[in-house]
Amino acid sequence: MTRILGIDPGSRLTGFGVIDVEGNRTTYVTSGCVRIQEASLPLRLKVIFEGISEIIESNRPDQISIENVFMHRNAASALKLGQARGGAICAAVSRALPVAEYSPSEIKQAIVGKGNASKEQIQHMVVSLLQLPAKPQADAADALAIALTHHHHSQTQNFLQQQLKR
Repeated sequence: MTRILGIDPGSRLTGFGVIDVEGNRTTYVTSGCVRIQEASLPLRLKVIFEGISEIIESNRPDQISIENVFMHRNAASALKLGQARGGAICAAVSRALPVAEYSPSEIKQAIVGKGNASKEQIQHMVVSLLQLPAKPQADAADALAIALTHHHHSQTQNFLQQQLKR
């Protein structure tokens, strides 16, 4: 069994989602958000690092997957997002966990089947794929989608490697 932690980084709200994978079967473990109060950026990054560190300690994932930076409406937002990612990535690598990165369009393509899917479509597919009783919050659903994307990507790579060995 493999446990994957997906992270949807944000400087004010960082979503997380944990799934277990056994063969082709995925099971929901937990999800939620690290909420960051109004504070200076360095203090917000500290909260992200500590929050993700706590999630890692309590859930013991084998692998981490995180969304890549994408250009927001302005460069300042993209820079803050990149710094939030850095805080989360540092929490993972400080525990020697491998980190995989996926672009928003890769995640949407893997989960919904089209690279321009809406947040509502992501939520709907996460509920369906993990057989959840209710919709998780949007940021938590995105994090679960990132974890599922990593699982699908890993399955594809393993399949291709097996085919090359034949």
